[in-house]
Order: sequence, then structure tokens, then C-alpha cells
Amino acid sequence: MAASTKENFYSLIQELEKVSGIHRYRISSIEPNLLTNEIIEFVANSSTFMPHFHIPLQSGSNKILGLMRRRYKRELYAERVALIKTLMPHCAIGVDVIVGFPGETEDEFNETFEFLHSLDISYLHVFTYSERDNTHALSMKPVVPMQIRNERNKTLRNLSYMKMQYFTEQHTGQIRKVLFEGHDKTGMMEGYTDNYIRVTTPFRQEWVNEIVEWKI
Repeated sequence: MAASTKENFYSLIQELEKVSGIHRYRISSIEPNLLTNEIIEFVANSSTFMPHFHIPLQSGSNKILGLMRRRYKRELYAERVALIKTLMPHCAIGVDVIVGFPGETEDEFNETFEFLHSLDISYLHVFTYSERDNTHALSMKPVVPMQIRNERNKTLRNLSYMKMQYFTEQHTGQIRKVLFEGHDKTGMMEGYTDNYIRVTTPFRQEWVNEIVEWKI
């Protein structure tokens, strides 16, 4: 926050909504400790900010979150998700998560899996921890073997697939607005609903960069 003007992210999105000619904004990669009630309530009542948040979690274990030096705990994350889904049951929620961080035991990974399974989220972006020079984590032990890291990544990617399938099925039969992209992929085109459900259909030039009402 700028001390002189008191500008913050909330004031930014309020101003962005006033900009004419832009019909869609998405809030991506905002950490749960920065995602305030007023931001969530603003999006719930906005016509230009889409019902879609991408909120990094990184781990469902408070012990691992502490080792990562995150400024939040899993309880806060669950509260943010619950408020979003209370105000916007149709809202998509994406999650960043890291597997194989130094010190992550099998029990702590299972804790992350069960936590994610219990949350009303839509999909995961799963990252496998990799060593980086000049980082605090480089000196942490025990190191998780790469094979186990990869297995944990696959487990969460499978969970992500099931989450997205379930989220999409909840909206089957609904009419939602899809913004189609201009890429011609072997005669097909893709677009996303306001709440981030991907739609694929035969390419039509007149739909490029247009918002089309679509039955899911």
C-alpha cells in the first residue's frame, strides 16, 4: 500500500471496473492472506470481474507452510474458499500446490491431499519442488527423493482432473457466456466460460474474440 495515497489492490479493481470497453477481468495468483472479504464481495457483485480466483496454497500441512515461510495457515485458506462459494456457488477456484518440499513426509503429503479433496475447488496447478541456488530450502533436510516427488505430483494431477470434471458436471445444462479465442487448432477453437470451464467447438471466424452464450 502506498502510504501517501492509500492505494491498494481493492482500489485498483474498483477503478478497473469503470474502464469502458473491457468486459472481462480475472484475479489470478492472489495469496489467501491478501484476498480480503471486500475483494471477494466486490467480485460477487461485479459484471466485469469474472467468478474465478486462482489462490496459491502450496501445502495443506501447516508444518510445511511454516517451513516455506508462508504468511498464512490452511485454516485461513479454507475460510477464503468457503466465503467465495457462499457468495458465488458457481465460482471457479484454482489452487497452486508444491509437492516434495524438503521435510515433507508421507503423512504431510496425505494431509495436503485430504485437505484439497475436502475443499470445494475446481482445479490444481501442481508443481514439483526443485532445488534453487541461494534459497533457504536448499539447506533443509530430509530431501524428498525425486521419484517420490513425481509420484506425489501425479496423485495431485489426478485429483485435479476429478475436481474439474465434477465442477463442470455441476454446470451441465446451464447457459454461460464463453469468450472464444482466435487460435485455429486443426479446425477447432477454444474458449472459456465466465467461470473458467473450457469449451471446444469447430472453428468459426465470426466467433473469434467474441462472447457467445453457450449451453454447457
